Amino acid sequence: MNKSELIVGLDIGTTKICAVVGELTETGVVDVLGIGTSVSTGLRKGVVVNIEQTVQSIRKAVEEAEHMAGCEINSVYVGIAGSHIMGINSHGVIAVKGGEVAQRDIERALDAARAVAIPADREVIHILPQEYIVDNQRGITDPLGMAGVRLEVKVHIVTGAVSSAQNIVRSCHRSQLEVADIALESLASAKAVLTPEEREIGVALVDLGGGTTDIAIFANDAIKHTAVLGLGGQNLSNDISKILRTPLAAAEKIKLKYGCALSDMVRNDEYIEVPSVGGREPRRLSRHALAEICEPRMEETLYLVDQTLLRSGFKDMIGAGVVLTGGAALIEGCQELGGQMIFNLPTRIGYPRNVGGLKDVVNSPKFSTAVGLLRYGAEKEFTGQKKFTTRSESGMFENVLARMKKWFSDIS
Repeated sequence: MNKSELIVGLDIGTTKICAVVGELTETGVVDVLGIGTSVSTGLRKGVVVNIEQTVQSIRKAVEEAEHMAGCEINSVYVGIAGSHIMGINSHGVIAVKGGEVAQRDIERALDAARAVAIPADREVIHILPQEYIVDNQRGITDPLGMAGVRLEVKVHIVTGAVSSAQNIVRSCHRSQLEVADIALESLASAKAVLTPEEREIGVALVDLGGGTTDIAIFANDAIKHTAVLGLGGQNLSNDISKILRTPLAAAEKIKLKYGCALSDMVRNDEYIEVPSVGGREPRRLSRHALAEICEPRMEETLYLVDQTLLRSGFKDMIGAGVVLTGGAALIEGCQELGGQMIFNLPTRIGYPRNVGGLKDVVNSPKFSTAVGLLRYGAEKEFTGQKKFTTRSESGMFENVLARMKKWFSDIS
């Protein structure tokens, strides 16, 4: 593949681990070559709690992706989530030297914006520029080369727990994988499912994952707010398992195949078969009864999302509405419940877009994060921002991104 680059997005989720292999073409388009998935057993609410189990799941997903794509995977772009993630808005101001904005001035402004109090156990994951202001001229996306004496920048800073990031990287390294970069999962999902028009008008991306619900608000083509709720589709699976007294694995299948977030959408004459435990015979249950279990949990989750949107102060800016993605968004009635009863905004289900190759294989909301990580990596590589971690003979990791040095300082 001498005319292209292979990129791999690795979504380490609470309920599943997914690796997507893509090929970066000369035109900048990403063609999907293969995908591998495995059940995730070593994470809770997006955070690694058992490294060995996580390593086994990563290896299984990567091997499956390697087999499908016919390649060897050495480096991955990894997503990070969890309730430890926090986003804050900040700004920096500097005096421009020489009357013309140089790259050096932009970097100084970003450094000034970054100078906020961050606890010692947290590290900056992203510094995302929202807009630049040159001599009170607002709305500038790239000030390089502009005339002026004062440069301001407004940014959104995403921070996370150092230990959580270290454990993700450690799991990848034990799986014989290098980490090219770490990205917030909601930002990755946004790259996969949002349109440029939505990002410009204003939109809220809600990634309904297994262990967490990730939220990202965009307006004027810039990130305005991020949040992570420690609630996801796994909570609904637990409800179904306990109330129907069925194994958790069976509850997960029942949720995805027969679950409905609005009981009014289910006919009373629909029935399903529910596996029992202890060798007992399966039971016949009304699908309407299942919907009455699903509706309160989904309503609670989306209500908490709506409260997060209100508290952010940006709900009035999301004219394009809400985009729901992630595995739990596949539950029937989720779009109707959110749009008509919770958000009072246009609501749609987000599917991965703007990829080529085996795009039908990844055409599901549950693959949005992995495909988004693929596109995140493609942008890095296409623009020449390719930065990899390297492993020395002593087992220490060197030459990493400057903002990630502390994460790796004690990894062996």
